[in-house]
Amino acid sequence: MSDQHVAGGGHGPAGGVGGADAPGSYSAGGAGAGVPGPEGPAGPHGATGAPAPGSGDPRGQAAASEPAAAPAQGNGDTRSPAAPMIRARNLHKSFGDLEVLKGVDLDVAPGEIVAIIGPSGSGKSTMLRCLIHLEEITRGTVEIEGQAIAREIAGGAELGAGARGRAGSRVVAHAAPAPTATRQEHIPEAVIRRRCRKLGMVFQNFNLFPHKTALGNVIEGLLVVAKLSKSEAIARGEKMLARVGLADKRDVYPAYLSGGQKQRVAIARMLAMEPDIMLFDEPTSALDPELVGEVLAVIKDLAREQMTMVVVTHEMSFARELSDRVVFMDEGRIVEAASPEKLFTNPDHPRIKAFLEKML
Repeated sequence: MSDQHVAGGGHGPAGGVGGADAPGSYSAGGAGAGVPGPEGPAGPHGATGAPAPGSGDPRGQAAASEPAAAPAQGNGDTRSPAAPMIRARNLHKSFGDLEVLKGVDLDVAPGEIVAIIGPSGSGKSTMLRCLIHLEEITRGTVEIEGQAIAREIAGGAELGAGARGRAGSRVVAHAAPAPTATRQEHIPEAVIRRRCRKLGMVFQNFNLFPHKTALGNVIEGLLVVAKLSKSEAIARGEKMLARVGLADKRDVYPAYLSGGQKQRVAIARMLAMEPDIMLFDEPTSALDPELVGEVLAVIKDLAREQMTMVVVTHEMSFARELSDRVVFMDEGRIVEAASPEKLFTNPDHPRIKAFLEKML
């Protein structure tokens, strides 16, 4: 059983709906707005003991597809046509002394479906939460459609070789310089929230408001964040419920829905916010086996519509059949990223082979 840690009780750095922290709620700037927080500890998984990049171990090298580069400056929200939908470089996340993510690099192209697989505790869910700013990263760069929500930049170098200072009247030569440090650029929270509206996230435990109907859950973010009129919100909400096959559950409360129906309401809620990118955190793990298919069918429909998606999953058949690329994570690092055919039939690393033997 993997180590789990409570990170702020399931709340991300962004405030609650409407900008104020509300019990059991969070806002990721829009696409994640109007969503109750996870029930109980839902923080990141622990990860320890992975080799460092450049150590000779493939686990430390697989993630590095290119060196980290600083993007253009500025707070505009216009996407460059060449920019990936998601770009993460040197992504680190620590909780106290526990380093959960250890330098993750990931690009997601427009319309691409990326499946993230790996053992429990490898940092998969934590990575998703960092991408949507539900967890504030410790170090690294994250860009959404070319716009940074976190950026690592060069800091001031320490005093260089030959530089001298004065101690009283005596000239003192300083030691050789330390390597140039890096630091996280300050990006205003309002800018981060606005940029995160391009993302939607679906959680494994549904996170529906129990006191609101299916329609009420879907339109909450439309009313509070998108500021639609009630008639507009209801029209869009009804359309989204029909899209996931739940038009007849419009006025039903979550307590009277099956697990698969609850998850489809959660998907409809995210779709109503019209995100460009959908993140799924093990969307079928809390479901009975017979209900898994109805949720996967909705995700397959989104794939046919070329929705950009990143899906953390233990459904190996889903990852193999539907994704364009499969990423295997272990101990806070990306071990290998490849096409489904390559990763499932001829992975480069023995750790992946051992994992797949147990899962398939």
